[in-house]
Amino acid sequence: MRANRPTPGTTVKRRVLVSGAGVAGLALAYWLRRAGCTVTVVEKAGALRDGGYPIDVRGTATEVVRRMGILARVREAHIASRRCTFLHADGRAVASLSPRAVVGGAEGQDLEVRRGDLVALLHAVVRDDVDILFGDSIAALDQSSGPGVDVTFHHSGRRRFDLVVGADGMHSSTRETVFGPERQFHRYLGSCFALFTMANRFGLSRELVVWNTPGRAAALYAVGGDDEVHAFLTFHRPEPPSAALRDPGTWRDLVTAAFAGAGWEVPGMVDALRGADDPFFDVAGQIRMPHWSRGRVALVGDAAYAPSFLTGQGTSLALVGAYMLAHSLAAHRDHSAAFTAYERGVRTFAAMNQALVGSGAATLFPATERALEQRNTRLRDLLTLPSAPVRAAHTALSLPGFPS
Repeated sequence: MRANRPTPGTTVKRRVLVSGAGVAGLALAYWLRRAGCTVTVVEKAGALRDGGYPIDVRGTATEVVRRMGILARVREAHIASRRCTFLHADGRAVASLSPRAVVGGAEGQDLEVRRGDLVALLHAVVRDDVDILFGDSIAALDQSSGPGVDVTFHHSGRRRFDLVVGADGMHSSTRETVFGPERQFHRYLGSCFALFTMANRFGLSRELVVWNTPGRAAALYAVGGDDEVHAFLTFHRPEPPSAALRDPGTWRDLVTAAFAGAGWEVPGMVDALRGADDPFFDVAGQIRMPHWSRGRVALVGDAAYAPSFLTGQGTSLALVGAYMLAHSLAAHRDHSAAFTAYERGVRTFAAMNQALVGSGAATLFPATERALEQRNTRLRDLLTLPSAPVRAAHTALSLPGFPS
């Protein structure tokens, strides 16, 4: 499926570079093409990144994918998990519920898909109309020589663009280059986590199992009847382990120490982490910035307003933010006015979704014995109560019509 060609006679012909070929970057590329822009995407990986932990498309973001013409395909990729089971420290069940009962959502509307599946769908609608530079990245940005941005790539030489957008995630190099070090904008949420896949020797199928003790959690998520499951280990830590983020050996030791003496299937998960082919380690955090643009460079998605995995809204924010940024550029000839309109349109929505982190942490990651027991009591109550309501933050933004 091709991205819609620009309307004949349109006056907007900006040359835009997008850094990052993830959800935010590819969605933005689609809508920028709709706005009449010539788009280049640069991605440091050599190819699309497949696999990855399942992600959610909810509320307003569902309307974004509908307007892109891929909603039916996203529905086909929907995982449709059957249950979410929470366990005591010894492996006994606390409660087993439908995922919707735990997190809320609209039955039949909110979707959960593998990250790689969504990225592949987004790539399919832009690949014929967008220049994608795989295996490359931005080495330098220079806005000093007249209108435009001179971009030096690590492998593709030097090019000039009218605008540059960083869609390169929470640890955005674009943001660091233009706005300064990450520590200025990163809000640490008190925990670290590791993600990886391991053999499905548990007989799990389309279900999530979560084990907790105070300050520690382990989860196994089977998205189908596959031979592998997604594994997740998270633990409380008062200060972020900055050095460990750059050293796989150090953070593996950190995880091992954090889960010493744990029961259930956790020892086997820790062992599997050491031999995993796809380990990922990071801290739970948010990005909070006073402004999302500087000059002719703007940020979108996690690079600008990462909400953390605890909210379940990172992907939805990326999709909505991409639409709104491209909409603003289509509606305004002046890039400064467009960036101002983009922030005005998205900031409240982003803040509302970032505020969900408290309820997410309380459900997935109780830090004290009392908080864990309170969480377990709420879960048991949900067995006899209606499902959690749709969260207002999911649908708090109504999309404007896209300029023709």
